[in-house]
Amino acid sequence: MTVLVVGGAGYVGSHAVRALVAAGARVVVLDDLSTGHRKLVPAGVELCVGRVEDRAALTELLARERVESVLHFAACSLVGESSQDPRKYFERNCGGVLALAGAMIDTGVRNIVLSSSAAVYGEPARPVLDETHPRQPTNVYGMTKAFAEDVLLSYRAHGVRSVALRYFNAAGADPSGEIGEHHEHETHLIPTVFDAALGLRDAVTVFGTDYPTPDGSCLRDYVHVSDLADAHVRALGYLTGGGESTVFDLGSTTGTSVREVIAAVEAVTGRPVPVREGARRVGDPARLVTSSQRAEQVLGWRAQRPEIRTIVEDGWRWHRRLRAA
Repeated sequence: MTVLVVGGAGYVGSHAVRALVAAGARVVVLDDLSTGHRKLVPAGVELCVGRVEDRAALTELLARERVESVLHFAACSLVGESSQDPRKYFERNCGGVLALAGAMIDTGVRNIVLSSSAAVYGEPARPVLDETHPRQPTNVYGMTKAFAEDVLLSYRAHGVRSVALRYFNAAGADPSGEIGEHHEHETHLIPTVFDAALGLRDAVTVFGTDYPTPDGSCLRDYVHVSDLADAHVRALGYLTGGGESTVFDLGSTTGTSVREVIAAVEAVTGRPVPVREGARRVGDPARLVTSSQRAEQVLGWRAQRPEIRTIVEDGWRWHRRLRAA
């Protein structure tokens, strides 16, 4: 089976590429390398440099490579930036899924797994989320992910079958240490704490210390990137086996606080992490945790590396290598 991975040179996409290759698929990667990196694409996997919004080029690529299924990761994903530059997010994220789905219909490709996000939920109305929670995105990024889900579900009328995987805080790195998180302007918590431990930033800011949580800092659901990659392979198998269009939440089902992440980094690295306390950020819920029960029941998926120490250990192995390069 030939699978096109759009955004396969990025963080989660590159891990999914490796999982697909290990499962025996032939993989082709499409990435514009705006945030992705050539070195994250394994040897022997074809990398086509191009934009997902280019429907004509997509149509030609799908036909030329005889693609049977698609994994779609390519999207702008910074929540703050999405509010500052909504045009960029609507044009790239919404325009991209429209072009990709249209090219799939034109070439007879019927299966697609979408990288979606917990951002579609907005402010949580209950302590543990699941797929029945109302979608009420509070930022432009979340709006574009909800739009992408709606497009793919609507295109069932054209024979397209989709799985949207709503995951929470992707973290960690491949246990081999060969690939991992690599952003030019890092905003994710764990890599920024690594940099503080290395002395590459002066401190980590804990935004909000008075939340109704055990230590006063926000709780988030961290899920290992290798577990996410496994979920994408399973979702693709579900579709190729005749499964209907649907959505799944992916998480570890437990929350880890900002202070607990910092403590885990200190324990793993053996280095102190300088911390400063800041005010709450607007729109940050105290707790954002999901149940992955439905993914376990339908896909047979369950996080295999759920412990925050394991996630930090794998991420640190990669991060040291990245910063030493």
